[in-house]
Amino acid sequence: MSGAAGPGANLTALRSHNAALVLRLLRDAGEDGVSRPELAGHTGLTPQAVSKITARLRTEGLAVEAGQRASTGGKPPAVLRLVPGARHAIGLQLDRDELTAVLVDLAGTPVAARTAPFDFGAGAEEALAAATAEVRALLADAGTAGTAGTGLTEAGTETGTETGGATGGAAGGGLLGGLLGVGVATPGPLDHGSGVLHRVTGFPQWDGFPLRDALAERLPLPVVLDKDTNAAALGLVTSGTAESAAYLHLGTGLGAGLMLGGDVYRGARTDAGEFGHQVIQLDGPPCECGNRGCLEALCLAAVARDDHTDAARLLGVGAANLVRLLDIDRVLLGGRVVLADPEPYVRGVATMIAEDSARASRLPVPVDVVQRGGRAVVEGAARLVLAPLFALG
Repeated sequence: MSGAAGPGANLTALRSHNAALVLRLLRDAGEDGVSRPELAGHTGLTPQAVSKITARLRTEGLAVEAGQRASTGGKPPAVLRLVPGARHAIGLQLDRDELTAVLVDLAGTPVAARTAPFDFGAGAEEALAAATAEVRALLADAGTAGTAGTGLTEAGTETGTETGGATGGAAGGGLLGGLLGVGVATPGPLDHGSGVLHRVTGFPQWDGFPLRDALAERLPLPVVLDKDTNAAALGLVTSGTAESAAYLHLGTGLGAGLMLGGDVYRGARTDAGEFGHQVIQLDGPPCECGNRGCLEALCLAAVARDDHTDAARLLGVGAANLVRLLDIDRVLLGGRVVLADPEPYVRGVATMIAEDSARASRLPVPVDVVQRGGRAVVEGAARLVLAPLFALG
């Protein structure tokens, strides 16, 4: 992450990997909670280490005692649970023609959301101004008494006020907890490590632009940047939806988020998942990436002529290639084109995978529509901020 870190971004209780593991178990336990002996058993930590970690989490307002387990002969163990509202994170999805913003709590549950028109080709300054304005409006929608306590003024610059706090949030009794940061999801390719965009298909003017750092200057908060498909994949991994799968996103473009071995696979240069730019037709129609016969160009052309059967068939060809290449056990579909009418896409992709699997004498993998629908990317963007707190991502 980059940018000005508030108290929530560098909490002592979250600095160690062990604390993150304990926090993850508290999150996963939900309202039922988990006892200290259970935490020790699941993590392999000593009871003394667990006691120290949970004491710090309670001091920071991240955990509370919530009753007791039934006694098994000794003193009944106290049950601890996460306080989801103790901290919050913002997710931003910058699509080619639309901007979506969401505010989530520590459990990843949405608190507020907004959608507005957006022009990815309008230029950096206009894009940054639009993103900053949506963050301010989102916080206002969440009941934060305007932008007080968030470090944002009407111009989107730092006021000198610290961001949130362990029990604070906005002036006037707004959020229950402070803001940890902003996760931003955009079309790729990009460098997740440096936060720099590369040649986004159709928008070469963004090549080399340090979007993460530029936004962090406007929003005095930590910012992390990733591809839209990777953000969705992270949301699926951290919510326990998938461990070995591919998320295929068909909207204004076509890309993939890869979940391998329970983690998001970004590649050596954080550029994995450029699924739409596999060439499947030599000497085919030109693609805006510079190649000819790319899956994205063919698929979007079918969508443009309202031939969703052919678009689904083409998507299925690419999906079957991916299943063979990576031996994944599930394919998830999303993006506005698919979500507008999922059935033909699920059926078409499943058919192509089944036909290819039959030729290879193996069982086909299931094909489903992604959970959270149109919010998969933006909520995944918010989880880019939350994931390190739980030793994920």
